[in-house]
Amino acid sequence: MKILYIILGSLSLGLAILGIFLPLLPTTPLLLLAAALYLRSSQRLYSWLMNHPKLGPYIRNFREHKAIPRRAKIVSVTMVWVTIGYCILFVLKPLWLRIAMGLLAAGISWHILSFATLEEKR
Repeated sequence: MKILYIILGSLSLGLAILGIFLPLLPTTPLLLLAAALYLRSSQRLYSWLMNHPKLGPYIRNFREHKAIPRRAKIVSVTMVWVTIGYCILFVLKPLWLRIAMGLLAAGISWHILSFATLEEKR
């Protein structure tokens, strides 16, 4: 079972990293899943993830504060609207599909913005 958890944790981690660049993949939930799977399978991988300088803070901030840093919110919502907006304006033809994509973008934005904002220390 530990090997399966490591494989699933690594897959989740890979998707989370892709989610940093692709707005429709949720980075934080996938990182939380990877951390949970690593916790159950490998203390070494869990420690590595939690102590990673870029990925560890995402997990700790969300677990401790249920908050997302302001910069991450801005980047996430902007990328969602740029990507989906491009599709709505230039790719999709049927009106119902354009409306559905607009509603999807609004829902994703609402979800991201519904979390508290973590003020970053400078």
